[in-house]
This record gives sequence, C-alpha cells and structure tokens, in this order.
Amino acid sequence: MDFTQAKKIFAGYLKQYDTKNEKIRLKIVHTYGVTDAARLISKGLGLSDEDTALALHIALLHDIGRFEQLKRYDSFDDSIVPHAELSLSILFEDHLIRSFIPERGYDSIIYTAIKNHGLYLMDDSLTGKERLHSMLIRDADKLDNFRVKEQDSIHAMLDVEAEELGAEAVSDHILTSFLNRCPIKNADRVTHMDMWISYLGYIYDLNFPESRRIVAGRGTIDKLIDRVPYSNEATRRKMELIRQAAWNFLSESAAGSSR
Repeated sequence: MDFTQAKKIFAGYLKQYDTKNEKIRLKIVHTYGVTDAARLISKGLGLSDEDTALALHIALLHDIGRFEQLKRYDSFDDSIVPHAELSLSILFEDHLIRSFIPERGYDSIIYTAIKNHGLYLMDDSLTGKERLHSMLIRDADKLDNFRVKEQDSIHAMLDVEAEELGAEAVSDHILTSFLNRCPIKNADRVTHMDMWISYLGYIYDLNFPESRRIVAGRGTIDKLIDRVPYSNEATRRKMELIRQAAWNFLSESAAGSSR
C-alpha cells in the first residue's frame, strides 16, 4: 500500500467535482483531517506499519461517496441516500478500490470498516482486524467531525445561520438521550439544535480512551457549545446541562483509563 500514491489518485478523482463549492471543500478538508486523526490514533495504539497504512487508506476513502451525494442532491442528508452505501458502491461495485489498493486481501476489512463508520452503532459481532479498523475509522471520523463543527460554516453544515440556530428549541427527548449518555439517532432529531447536540453526543461512541483524551484536551465540548449565540433562554439552560454532563463523562473516562 502506497499512501502517497493513493492521495494523488484521490486528488485526480476529485477533479470531476466542483471544488469551489463550499460543501465540497468542507468534505475534502474533512477527508484529510480524518487521515491525520487515523494516524494519531494508530500511533497511540502502537499499530504495525501495515495496519497504520491500512487505517490511512480507509480514512482517505471512507467518505468518497459524499462528493457524489453533493453533486446529485447538494445535501449531506443521509435519508436521501446513505453516504456510506454510496462510498461502497463507488469503491466495490464500480471497482474504484483497485486504483487505490491493487491487493484484494484487504477488501473485506475496508468494506466492513467503511460500512460501519456510517452506522448508528457498530456491528458488535465484529472481531479481529475488521473490528479494529471499524473502531478506528469511527473514532477518527468523529475526531475530525469535531474540528469541522468548531471551524467551518454553520450554514454549510446545517443550512441555517448561527443566529437562527441559537433561536431554536431543544427537543426534550434529545436532551434526555444526551443526559442518559446515549448516542442520538439522526431520525430522532427534530430541530437544527437537536442536530448540533447530536454532534456533541459523539463522545459517547468513541471507542478508545486516547480519543476521549484528545477531545477533552482540545476543549471541544466548550468550543461547540459556546459557538452558538443563544437567544432562546430555555435552549441556553439546556445547553449548560449538556456541558456539565459531557464534562462529567469525559472526566470519568479519563479517571477510569488511568487506573
């Protein structure tokens, strides 16, 4: 596996899409951010060179369907077409995977990891390398998704301006799910604020202690909560409950992993 060559092939693949489109640019930066996160996690886990290279390739390809999704629908809405399924179709039905990795021996691991990165919960029956790389891409994806939510345009992500977001309500069942430390299902979200909270809920689905340590060290929770200008006072109060619950969880995780 030659990751330097894979990045060149990926750059060539992107030429068919409008890279001036804000949403396309967001996903390009995200892809490279996920590869950086995958490298960081791989190093922390002490993975072999082979597994590290495989993790980087999976990270590079995990969202490749997003570009076609945006080209067709100009939306990140997976209820229209799940982007992970579109990625798998492009890679394995259209055989694009062979351009990136000529060897077929890694196909099952790559397929399984990309499939599972887009699921609400990972398939708990997975074992061995398929489980390892599914866990790794899920964490790497979430780590960079936090960066995206910290830095990129709220309008590009949610199709509303920050002021509109802060005026919205938080659904009671979404608050309850978060306080109960449950990852939030996309189908359960009603408002854009529900969507924003669901991103914070990614902390409950991080697989490795190192990933939770990174989130805590970067102050991600505070950055995301404080980014929104709240004009809805009920929402502001609920977000403070969420802040406290999130930090309690991360602190407990850090204490548990240090024992």
